[in-house]
Amino acid sequence: MEQAASVNADPVHRSSDVTGGSNVTGRCTQWRNWTGFWLLGLCNNFAYVVMLSAAHDILQKQESQNATASTSATLAVDFQGGNSSNSSRYDCNPVSTAAVLLADILPTLVIKLSAPFVIHKLPYGFRVLFCTVTAATSFLVVSFSSAVWMSILGVIFASISAGLGELSFLSLTVYFSRDVLGGWGSGTGAAGVAGALLYSILTQVGLSPQITLLTMLVVPFAMLISYFFLLVLPPTLPQWRSRETEYAAVGSEERQRLMDGSEEEEQEKSTPEDQTSGPLTFTDKLHVIKGLLRFVFPLGLVYFAEYFINQGLMELLYFPQFFLSHAEQYRWYQTLYQVGVLVSRSSLCCVKIRRLWALSWLQVVNAVLLLLAVRYQFLPSAWLVFAFVLYEGLLGGVAYVNTFYFISKETEDREREFSMAAASVGDSLGIAVAGLSAFPVHRYFCSL
Repeated sequence: MEQAASVNADPVHRSSDVTGGSNVTGRCTQWRNWTGFWLLGLCNNFAYVVMLSAAHDILQKQESQNATASTSATLAVDFQGGNSSNSSRYDCNPVSTAAVLLADILPTLVIKLSAPFVIHKLPYGFRVLFCTVTAATSFLVVSFSSAVWMSILGVIFASISAGLGELSFLSLTVYFSRDVLGGWGSGTGAAGVAGALLYSILTQVGLSPQITLLTMLVVPFAMLISYFFLLVLPPTLPQWRSRETEYAAVGSEERQRLMDGSEEEEQEKSTPEDQTSGPLTFTDKLHVIKGLLRFVFPLGLVYFAEYFINQGLMELLYFPQFFLSHAEQYRWYQTLYQVGVLVSRSSLCCVKIRRLWALSWLQVVNAVLLLLAVRYQFLPSAWLVFAFVLYEGLLGGVAYVNTFYFISKETEDREREFSMAAASVGDSLGIAVAGLSAFPVHRYFCSL
């Protein structure tokens, strides 16, 4: 009797052990994926952020070289300080930092406008390799540049890497549980802080911008490790084969098995093949884009106001009596802005905000106040500007993560992968318009 009872009990214990082991494995996989997307967000946005943080130095470096090479030059430039003989009360660079912003965003915008329609033909593995190479190239070209056009070319490489990477990794999230969006958002926020803070600290302690940029070459290769070794890639992911080839390879029985999964599993881990009869047609994609406008417009407005401040006004918010030089003030504006972005992009696990338009208009108010501050110079100290840019970063980060969270939640399974990629154009479009708007503003104030 005891032996029989023991035999009968064994399957129960074995079942419990299997269930417990499965839960541990599932938690480990979930943690690896969240961490993997966090690192992908960090690595993807790092070069982009560093180029914006270095914008003031990039332009001053070339101006300094031109002044040294030409005996007729009238500007004496200190690389770390500013223009010592600039007649403008704003201590302006001859070229606005918006030039660097446009080089950093226009290629991204072109990619985001066109790639969602064709990117499914390029497997994810090749996309990651391409992003890694272009990001590394950007650091090398900018660090060894000897002319403005070379520096801008390096910035363009960073833009291509960040643009393709963002739409690819946002699309990639649909193959995983939805909580990886929080990891991605937090990682992109961390890229801002890590990039801006690391650049500011290394240059502050005496390293040249060239050496600083070369030390950052390790970041693109960390992207490879995060994707290929940290993520637990699902078998349905088109890793080295195109989306259409992958879909054709999945038999009808396998597709039926995917569609027959529980409702809870679909919510936690949805794949583009779920509940679909085939890839989206061009007409289908246009219909999806129309539905995405309610997300794209608020996101674009937030980023327009945000980057109008960053590249149109920050350089002009200069306080000569402050203990930091002009270049140092600009770097720390960028750093504090990125701290706000990190905090807010990591907030998805705590708070979710559906009213995206409210965030947009708050950011517009912020931009108007700082524009008036530049014109009438009523802010007494850079400390107040530090508070403004921190708040600006908080608004922008919250808008970003909540936009993509609700897109992921409210779009159909069949449309989700394309929707995540297509909606990413919103922030880039706003940034590009902000860069174009910053040129006449810079010219106007520097002429005073």
